[in-house]
Amino acid sequence: MKLGVNVDHVATLRSQRHTLYPDPVVAAMLCEHAGCDSIVMHLREDRRHIQDRDVELVKEAIKVPFNLEMSINREIVEIAKKILPAQATLVPEKRQELTTEGGIDLIRHFAKVERVVKELQECGIKVSLFIDPVIVQAKKAKAMGAPIVEFNTGKYSESKTSQTIDVQLKKIRAAARYARQSGLFVAAGHGIDYENVKEIVKIKEIEELNIGHSIICRAVFVGIMAAVEEMSALVAGCKLQAAGNTVAY
Repeated sequence: MKLGVNVDHVATLRSQRHTLYPDPVVAAMLCEHAGCDSIVMHLREDRRHIQDRDVELVKEAIKVPFNLEMSINREIVEIAKKILPAQATLVPEKRQELTTEGGIDLIRHFAKVERVVKELQECGIKVSLFIDPVIVQAKKAKAMGAPIVEFNTGKYSESKTSQTIDVQLKKIRAAARYARQSGLFVAAGHGIDYENVKEIVKIKEIEELNIGHSIICRAVFVGIMAAVEEMSALVAGCKLQAAGNTVAY
């Protein structure tokens, strides 16, 4: 299972004081050095954290694949076509939301999303669709020719009881199984932290996890390289046995 690290919230810290630091591009390079498999940035329409310059620089600064999260807004699509990230992950976006609230609805927006998928693919960009863990959504992703789906683990991550956790895990397992059997590359992410990741990594159909907020929070206490290394070990199914490697934050 691969690990993609989202460095958006390094830029969130920067935006609080309108300074030039901390630099998410430097964070991306440190994450790469710590062994992650890809770097994720979400260029939002309102530019609340990641800026155009960040995506331009990170594309040149790292050797691992750059995964640009983006809406299907025309301006953002044109930027993606100019930057040419290795991958573009299409997500829904609302101006007032704190973070992405759910998967993109491929039933309701099939034609619009399909048009952007084909447009980006014609530029040589791999396209992933961030969708809820629902089989019908995976079917639509397959129908429009996207090779990758990323299942939204938000409801699982927010579940408070063992019963609701089990329900959400069953949905993720079923959707991941269907997607893999359909020939799709399966990723997952949203709200994953150092505890709830332990059940997700047991789902063998999931080939990649994209994690951001919890890693940046952990980095405040242990440094970003150690935070990435700890999560990488968990994603690989390893136990953190060293006395100093507590993952509470």
